[in-house]
Amino acid sequence: MIHLEALQQALEVALGSRLNTLVADRGEITITVSAADYREVALTLRDDPALRFEQLIDLCGVDYSEYRDEPWLGLRFCVVSHLLSVSLNWRLRLKVFCIDDEVPSVASLNEVWSSANWFEREAFDLYGIIFDGHLDLRRILTDYGFIGHPFRKDFPTSGNVEMRYDPEKKRVIYQPVTIEPRDITPRIIREDNYGGLH
Repeated sequence: MIHLEALQQALEVALGSRLNTLVADRGEITITVSAADYREVALTLRDDPALRFEQLIDLCGVDYSEYRDEPWLGLRFCVVSHLLSVSLNWRLRLKVFCIDDEVPSVASLNEVWSSANWFEREAFDLYGIIFDGHLDLRRILTDYGFIGHPFRKDFPTSGNVEMRYDPEKKRVIYQPVTIEPRDITPRIIREDNYGGLH
């Protein structure tokens, strides 16, 4: 616990007013910063001798529009990064909310930590978050003709288009989804002696 308190104090000193929130819970620290300060904070976290977060080990997008099955009243899209300081043996979760829900964007951290490259491409592909300054921001998991961003909570379960091979054209084509959306209610069978229990 002393280790966590030392990290918290180092963060408060190094980041000062750029620190929007700091939550220490379950042996981990999560900080939230504004989109305007995001890249500058990342550089401080990497370069400050009291922090030395040399590695970005993960980065992902989050859609808070239906948080815990309840409406979320804050900004919708968030980028969450997990950082590691090998030299000081501590970890940190860094969160930043995109200020525009229609066109969510934050600065790219690719020049701060090169490992951000594919993580940011994945968040762009799945959530539609634009990383300003990323040199190669294109889809990485879905194909180039894919419409929409499948991890957004308003994305239809069946998707928008489907692809199939057309033997006449001798190529893959896209067409509107032919699956009929339906609600499936499971059939419940009640037995008095189910499983041999009396």
